[in-house]
Amino acid sequence: MKVNIKQNLFGGITAAVIALPLGLAFGVASGLGATAGIYGAIILGFFASLFGGTPSQISGPTGPMTVVIAAAVISLNSDMGLIVTTILLAGIFQILFGISKIGKFVQYIPYPVISGFMSGIGIIIIILQINPYLGLASDASIVHILITLPSNISDANFSAFIIATATMLIMFFSPSKVSKIIPTPLIALMVLTPLSIYFDLKVDTIGEIPAVLPSFVMPTMDLEHYTTVISLAFTLAVLGMIDTLLTSIVADSITGTKHKPNKELIGQGIGNALCALTGSLPGAGATMRTVINIKSGGTHKISGITHSLILLAIVVFLAPLASQIPLAILAGILIKVGVDILDYRFLSIWRDAPKNDLSVMLVVFFITVFIDLITAVGVGIVLASLLIVYRITKEAKITLVENHHEGIDTEYNLAEKKVRVIRINGAFFFGSSTAFESETNSILDTKIVIIDILDVPFMDITAIFTLKDLISKLQIDDIKVIIVAKEKERTQLLKLNKTRIFDNVKFYEDMNSAMKRI
Repeated sequence: MKVNIKQNLFGGITAAVIALPLGLAFGVASGLGATAGIYGAIILGFFASLFGGTPSQISGPTGPMTVVIAAAVISLNSDMGLIVTTILLAGIFQILFGISKIGKFVQYIPYPVISGFMSGIGIIIIILQINPYLGLASDASIVHILITLPSNISDANFSAFIIATATMLIMFFSPSKVSKIIPTPLIALMVLTPLSIYFDLKVDTIGEIPAVLPSFVMPTMDLEHYTTVISLAFTLAVLGMIDTLLTSIVADSITGTKHKPNKELIGQGIGNALCALTGSLPGAGATMRTVINIKSGGTHKISGITHSLILLAIVVFLAPLASQIPLAILAGILIKVGVDILDYRFLSIWRDAPKNDLSVMLVVFFITVFIDLITAVGVGIVLASLLIVYRITKEAKITLVENHHEGIDTEYNLAEKKVRVIRINGAFFFGSSTAFESETNSILDTKIVIIDILDVPFMDITAIFTLKDLISKLQIDDIKVIIVAKEKERTQLLKLNKTRIFDNVKFYEDMNSAMKRI
């Protein structure tokens, strides 16, 4: 495929313009500082593009990853060595995910889980920016921010509030003709930073950004914190995997290409591991930056690499200017990011959504906001799985036929021959095995039991053990057992015939064949 160098360079430059204010904002929000955010965008963006499996993807710090790092900074008492170890392990986990080909399983995460998770992260980002919006010190506790909000409003820095509000107005209401040429975050920085300097507003700023390459940071570990480090690292890795591969799917839908999920995870892992060793903020595939890159002509890894090199040039030559950016501007930018992360696709139809899906979404949402991100995903997947099992179980039909079976010619009278047919229609697994056991308990005055599993799409080990228990019970009562099954199910049962329970069971492939041999 021919690569248009000019368009890819332009796509990379455009993505860099978007990434600059976001990198600074995410760095500050994480607690690692603006420098860590911008170098996270540079390092991850470069190496994920170089080694990844989604050519058009732009990677860098994202809202979800920033939320976890902010939690890590608090949990690990700002110990940089432990934080670096956490990020390094996350990168290694992602590389292992790629080697193990785990990436393909992301598509099986139920949509309500993803919806609740993403909307929860959006709300977290918005709430975390309330204090900076008011010109106050950041707070990492969602509950504490909400509890202290009334008193914080009375203590607000009015200048910071005005700047943050002006940023919000620019972010939400800039004419589309203008924002297509100059991204709204950049407009806010270019307009409001000089005004803040000119009027000498007493507001907190980013502070000094060293115009040099980051230095190596040594990872450390101790027995007191190793469980916290591993837990946070795994959370980062899983979160980054989900965030990245969902963005890759979006990129595929726009470009008409097919990404390589496992290669992408390896690229992300390499990038995040290198971010760790420089004390930079880790990240993932960034949806907004990726879409803008593609719309600007970026379809090749050249665009992602260009994006990183442009950011590096900006840091080296414009660091003194960036150091004077008010934190209130970044708060306004991040609130818009949080609003954009909310899943409006699901929120727009929540009234008409199936109750089970809405329940899963709400549970994941509240656990995400008030408890823990990885717990939210785990609980959501388990809850969604249980609801699906319940639904499949309700749809499975287990009937005891005593007179006529639709698969048998009409001349056979089951009652006269003292034959009972147990017919299973649907999945035969741990969810439906109880219903099967209950139905078979009502068998009376019978010489032969025919178990019809022709309409069973699959069986699990619980169902097979239940079937074995029934056959054993019937054989003790001197009742003959016949199983009508397809070759696949027959083979499966005989493979598990270690106790020789099926030795005295006759197998047939249709009901008429079974009846003729009674």
